[in-house]
Amino acid sequence: MIETTPTFRSKLNETTHFKMESLNPVTRSFSASLKMGALALAGASLLTLAACSDEDSSANAIVQPDAGQSEASPAAGSAATDTAATNAATPAASSDAAPGEDAQQSTLVPADEAPEPAGSVDVAALMAEQALPDIVQGDPDAPVTIVEYASMTCGHCADFHENSYPAIRKAYLDTGKAKLILREFPFDPVSLAAFMLARCAGEDAQRTAMIDVLFDQQRSWASAESPSEALLKIARMAGMGQDEFVACLNNKELQQQIVDVQKTGQDEFGVQATPTFFINGQKYSGSMTPQNMAAAIEAATPAN
Repeated sequence: MIETTPTFRSKLNETTHFKMESLNPVTRSFSASLKMGALALAGASLLTLAACSDEDSSANAIVQPDAGQSEASPAAGSAATDTAATNAATPAASSDAAPGEDAQQSTLVPADEAPEPAGSVDVAALMAEQALPDIVQGDPDAPVTIVEYASMTCGHCADFHENSYPAIRKAYLDTGKAKLILREFPFDPVSLAAFMLARCAGEDAQRTAMIDVLFDQQRSWASAESPSEALLKIARMAGMGQDEFVACLNNKELQQQIVDVQKTGQDEFGVQATPTFFINGQKYSGSMTPQNMAAAIEAATPAN
């Protein structure tokens, strides 16, 4: 059992100050794991898809763990332009704010009109059992279900989780109005490895925390000269030892389960870019501002 420290989130933000021991054996093991992952991803037709919606780069630019900067993840390089393309989310309220301030800062005003969905899918089929269990954020009985397909190396996905997700969480997930399920849709071996580490982190809360930190620090590991070292730093701060790190990334069953989740999203629900959201079955592609997502949630909320 992996024990996560109480200060998991704060320690993860300090990974750049962590001095690593020699990682040659780990790097070799990680390289083999990622090469297996690349083959699995290619089998799932990942190489035919764009790495992120609205981006020119494709998953043919596969990141290898010991590659130089020229082979770094395409998503990280476009993170700055991704952020500029999306409106900033409502700032999260300070933990020591007065009660009135907290209520005021957490107010999210939906856009006047909900964005036009790109299509729709059968909700029962969407919510059917997956190769990996869904991890629900929010009230499982909430009237609106948001399913997000994301890739950990996708700049647009990181942008959404930085600029839109906090406001949506406060206004809808924390209030029981909606629930969010994030499903794995990796476009490259490094994204696959990051998702595997999140699944190996522990209970649902630890997996969610790991996903949050990986998105927050995407630039530090997705574009690193050695992604294996960067990911191990984060894994260590989550309470994962070197042996557990290697075992996790060599778990062929988990690799295949993540690829199967991706394949179901692609084949059954037409996911071709990340992020892709389904809000009560209505499909939206690309990062959404909190105002636009709020409008889509309101439109999908059943009438009383």
